[in-house]
Amino acid sequence: MGQVAPAASRPMSRRLPVELSADRRMARRVKRLGLVSMLALGLIWFLAVVDLGAPPWVNGMLAAGGVLMPTVLFASLARPRLRYALVLPASLVGIGLLAICAWWLPSEPLAAAGWWLMTAGIALGGGLGLWFWYRLVPVPGWLDDLNSAGRWVLIAVHVALIVLGWAMAGVPLVGR
Repeated sequence: MGQVAPAASRPMSRRLPVELSADRRMARRVKRLGLVSMLALGLIWFLAVVDLGAPPWVNGMLAAGGVLMPTVLFASLARPRLRYALVLPASLVGIGLLAICAWWLPSEPLAAAGWWLMTAGIALGGGLGLWFWYRLVPVPGWLDDLNSAGRWVLIAVHVALIVLGWAMAGVPLVGR
């Protein structure tokens, strides 16, 4: 008799997430993210070089991540699977920021808090990328839509942490 195999033994059909596809809506988002990452990561690198006195390897990680992130994003417009490579620039920037927070924070409390906020914002962005783009953990239906309100709230928190952190960390430069 033809019995149906238990669900655990049936192969799972894995749908490619829209984030890794050539979908036009995602292409617009990737272009915007490429431009924003050039600006944001460039400003973080600039602030680190001008204000912190961190060693060249830390500044190099921030610079390399700042160049690779938009490069991979723009290249992925033609080959969306390249977005898996975003782990590299995100890791370079994240590790560089963690090193700054561990060893090279400025003495001014407001500026130091700004570096922590930027690091938290970058970590949140990396976590959202791993979650939404790579689907390492299932994404609930209410967050699966590219334009869902929940997604935009998470993106807004990510951006706000970075912008506020950069402004706070940059305060010591105003008096120079």
